[in-house]
Amino acid sequence: MRQETNHYLTPSPSTDHEVKVRNRRMIEITGVKEVDSFDNEEFLLETVLGYLMIRGENLQIKTLDVTQGKVEIKGKLIDFSYLDDHHNDQTKSLLGKLFK
Repeated sequence: MRQETNHYLTPSPSTDHEVKVRNRRMIEITGVKEVDSFDNEEFLLETVLGYLMIRGENLQIKTLDVTQGKVEIKGKLIDFSYLDDHHNDQTKSLLGKLFK
C-alpha cells in the first residue's frame, strides 16, 4: 500500500544553517525558523542553531521564504552575533529589553 505525503501542509525548513555576507550590504541566512523581531537597525532571528542578532543601518527584509527557511536582509551591516546557551543570562536580559 502506497502512503502519500502532502508537503504543502507541513513545510520543513532546511536543517542546514549558512550565513553569506556580500559587501556589508546584503546578508543571506538559511536555516531560519522564525523572525522574532526586527526594525531598521536590528533583527532577531531564531535559526536551527540558536538565536542570531543582526545589527546595522537601514536594514530591510529583501526575501523571506518560510518554506525554505531563508531570509535575505539588505542595508549596511554593522555586526551579527549568536545568542547561545553559554551566555544564557545575557540572552535573557537582551530578550527582555527587546520585548519591553
